[in-house]
Amino acid sequence: MTTLQTFDRRALLISFSALPLVACETLDPALIESVLGAGALSQSEAAMGIRAALDNGIGNALSNLGQVNGYFSNPTVKIPLPGVLEDVRSYLAPFGADGLLVELEQQLNRGAEKAAPAARNIFIDAVRGLTIQDAINIVRGPDTAATDYLRERTTDSLTTLFAPIMQDALADTGALRLVDDVERQVPLGLLGGSGVDLKSDLIGHGVDYGLRGVFHFIAEEEKAIRSDPAARTSAILKRVFG
Repeated sequence: MTTLQTFDRRALLISFSALPLVACETLDPALIESVLGAGALSQSEAAMGIRAALDNGIGNALSNLGQVNGYFSNPTVKIPLPGVLEDVRSYLAPFGADGLLVELEQQLNRGAEKAAPAARNIFIDAVRGLTIQDAINIVRGPDTAATDYLRERTTDSLTTLFAPIMQDALADTGALRLVDDVERQVPLGLLGGSGVDLKSDLIGHGVDYGLRGVFHFIAEEEKAIRSDPAARTSAILKRVFG
């Protein structure tokens, strides 16, 4: 086998690990065999390895974010208050009068932490259409090529599907109730907030930043599996990607 063939085989395997989830039914067995080599791995081993790698990507992202403080204590993915509410908080902070807004920011992040694990099936469904050809096209890209592809192809549909989950989570954490408190206690009209639907704004903002956080962790997982053997945490991953 030539050096180029060896690179293409390993590169395609790594590209599989970069995708959060793909239904293995979409894989062309002949193409798998042509890349892996007929004697290298059985098709069942290849499918198991792909499933394990893809499960790692999406599973690690959602489990990291779904913990208490998964968003709130991580400055990279922490969700700030949206526009008007953040402006109001910044105005009130020097007077020590921003406590309600600080609490709202925390509950916004709690809502995202609650929503993340519930979105697992949405992400699974969103990437089922990815094919081997997609993977081949992605493999020659940068370290986050698969994540970038998913972000471009799925963000619109994920936003629509994720919104009701985020709305329920924000209601459960009390964030939406706090918006009512802010509207009663803070002169929003004097601070540029007149006419803004603060609840809808908060939900949409939570969805946007919540998804950014998920894609951030998927990208980190993709880079790890591409470069670090220690990220291949099971026997089948070591067999396929080692």
